[in-house]
Amino acid sequence: MELSAESVLALAPDAASAKAANGLLKPGGWPTLGADAAAVWGECQGSGSKPYQTQVDLSGPTFKCSCPSRKFPCKHGLALLLLRAKDASLFTASAPPAWVADWLSARTERVQKKEEKQREKATSPAAEPSAAALKSAQQRWAKMATGAAELQPWLLDQLARGLGSLGPQSRAAWETMAARLVDAKAPGLGQRLLNAAAGLLQGADWPEKTLRQLGLLQLACEAVARRDALGEAAQTDLRIMLGWPLDKEAVLAQSPGVLDHWQIIGVVQEERDNNVQERRVWLQGQQTGRRALLLEHAFAGRGFEQSWLPLSSHAATLAFYPSAAPLRAIVVSSAVADSASAAPSAASTASATSPAAAPADSSPAQEWRALAQRVADNPWIPLHPLRCHRATPCREADGFSLHWGCQSLRLTLSDAEGWALLALSGGQPLSLMGEWNGKTLRPLSASGADGVWNWSLL
Repeated sequence: MELSAESVLALAPDAASAKAANGLLKPGGWPTLGADAAAVWGECQGSGSKPYQTQVDLSGPTFKCSCPSRKFPCKHGLALLLLRAKDASLFTASAPPAWVADWLSARTERVQKKEEKQREKATSPAAEPSAAALKSAQQRWAKMATGAAELQPWLLDQLARGLGSLGPQSRAAWETMAARLVDAKAPGLGQRLLNAAAGLLQGADWPEKTLRQLGLLQLACEAVARRDALGEAAQTDLRIMLGWPLDKEAVLAQSPGVLDHWQIIGVVQEERDNNVQERRVWLQGQQTGRRALLLEHAFAGRGFEQSWLPLSSHAATLAFYPSAAPLRAIVVSSAVADSASAAPSAASTASATSPAAAPADSSPAQEWRALAQRVADNPWIPLHPLRCHRATPCREADGFSLHWGCQSLRLTLSDAEGWALLALSGGQPLSLMGEWNGKTLRPLSASGADGVWNWSLL
């Protein structure tokens, strides 16, 4: 696995952890440093008499440390990988000690059992829903339909009054309507209305944003009313948008696995409400050309067990959520793949290139065509992966932009991130991947002649 300081810091759970890790890079603070093809390990001298035992399984990478930190990875794990990236000669090549070997063995066994269960579910025929389950589903659809039927005239009333009549006092009424949608078992609609309420009078373009959000809510109401006329995949997209997700077992039972070498083209982590961390991992199949999203959440301060190293490559089988525009997926089984090794042949994949796929070195026209097809198939997707090859970042008077083909895309970047990206580019084109929200592009990774840049919490 090729490591760089930038890719390691992109794994940090927060800026404080990354800063603390940089303070642990003196080799003298590590009385033991070792490595083999599968893992790196070390003992870091802390404030106590016994050093912390830190180890990293490179197949993830996955971290373990004897320190009491609840962050994942902790500063010791990050520092260990940073040391490895900066100077591999510091690490003694040897067989792992018992405390490392035992952990690797137990982890391998646990991962194998988990993947076996997932493969069994993926290959088992889907069970027919029971009469009780069908009745419960019909009841929920009826409640959601009632909520949508109540929302639709409310939306028309807001538009009839005109956006000019809206003010800070309007938010209370919007939040009340959102609460009624939650009561109607449609929390997804309620959250969309809350997002629209939060944007009232915010920024010069708030009327445009509000109209777009209300338009999607109106589209949702119409879709609920005529859901029986929709195809099965479109019904599933509608159901998920309304806030009624599928569980993993259902996805594994319904979706055929797609085997490929998946390159991690972008990773981003954000904090949501109630101290929930959301991580989005974007992948692209090197053989199928398909894009995939691994959407993960960690609760109550707990970290993510699996880490994803940007721009590395993994051989894996993914199960995609049923959708008219399949994008979100679950890892059924995986193994680290050498980026130089050959991808699985087309015959070994369970699915060929999808209509919304784009080649690895796609042109602007191909990227926009794939994105437009995805939007047409599923208008509820909030973020789309966009890969911009031979694109040049620039500094404008009001922020940063990306010159790509004949277009200039506005970038969502902090000043520090923007200048770092410009420094990598040096005025020359590079390859960049980001999340497109319909108006701006948020860069997550970039590579050029002088190295790579990855989004991080710093």
